[in-house]
Amino acid sequence: MSNKEYKISVLSGDGIGPEVMAEAIRIIDKVSSDFNVDFIIDEQLVGGIAIDETSSPLPDQTLNSCEHSDAILFGSVGGPKWESLPPDTQPERGALLPLRKHFGLFANLRPSICFPSLTNASPIRADLVEGGFDVLCVRELTGGIYFGEPKEIQNHGDERVAIDTMVYKESEIERIACVAFEAAMGRNKRVTSIDKANVLRNGILWRETVEKVSSKYPEVELDHLYVDNAAMQLIRRPREFDVLLAPNLFGDILSDEMAMIAGSLGMLASSSLGQSLGNGLYFGMYEPSGGSAPDIAGQGIANPCAQILSASLMLRYSFGLTDAANAIDLAVRNTIDAGYRTGDIFTNEEGTHRVNTTEMGDAILSNL
Repeated sequence: MSNKEYKISVLSGDGIGPEVMAEAIRIIDKVSSDFNVDFIIDEQLVGGIAIDETSSPLPDQTLNSCEHSDAILFGSVGGPKWESLPPDTQPERGALLPLRKHFGLFANLRPSICFPSLTNASPIRADLVEGGFDVLCVRELTGGIYFGEPKEIQNHGDERVAIDTMVYKESEIERIACVAFEAAMGRNKRVTSIDKANVLRNGILWRETVEKVSSKYPEVELDHLYVDNAAMQLIRRPREFDVLLAPNLFGDILSDEMAMIAGSLGMLASSSLGQSLGNGLYFGMYEPSGGSAPDIAGQGIANPCAQILSASLMLRYSFGLTDAANAIDLAVRNTIDAGYRTGDIFTNEEGTHRVNTTEMGDAILSNL
């Protein structure tokens, strides 16, 4: 019987991107042999390096590769070298946003995980994060106030007036809610939906639609929080949340708050999901939550965990390889518990030792 086969477009990008991606590829190779799966890796240029070599941050060849792949594994783009370019041709705007738009990547999944052995990195009170926590923020990515029309600045008499329009279709809310409930089914079966239904008509429609979707998932417990209360409760009781479902604007803010509470951006992965493939699977782009970190690029000291955990999300949400994804997640956790620390998470605690990028990759491989 032949192995399952998946094609992955690998876009390492700039800065530390190639360094951490190399470790993620090593993990993928190990999964291939251990779980009887074939991965076809197609490496392509994106971002600043693509500008240097092709004059475009998103070359046609790269886009074509993504169109003919089962998922995109993305690194990081940007850096001071390209900041003087016109905004729409800079690596971030010229590559990331077009990719999201082209593939209709409407759902941003951003796990906020604080391992028990890394709770000292969290800036909030120790007893509130004792034992660590694991919260998944599911953010709607292509609607809401960021994209609603009209969007303009007008002259009204002797002053200027800015207009941004918050628009959500019922169908947009339905599809992001389904993603959240499907994710919850594979976790602790709890969804907390975020809105501002006491003020916004959008919030009323959001809440009503989420309630309707929840009827299809009777095993999942649903509750609602206004966004201002959610911002407080995430600090007061982060361990009590499972899946957070939020509109674009609210999810943007709350996912950053969650990252700060976790205390270690270098550990956090993310995924942007688009077309449903059925059975709870999606075409998606997977990337670390952090940036290209040009200040440490080329030194071999970057933390590869976020890139490796992004690969795990890819296996889980695009390929349905749950056992392999769980194995990667556990390997990363066991490595951290064993005291391995790259510079960004090193605090000189007893029982910990500082390692470089490759050594962290070696340790995770040995635990896989």
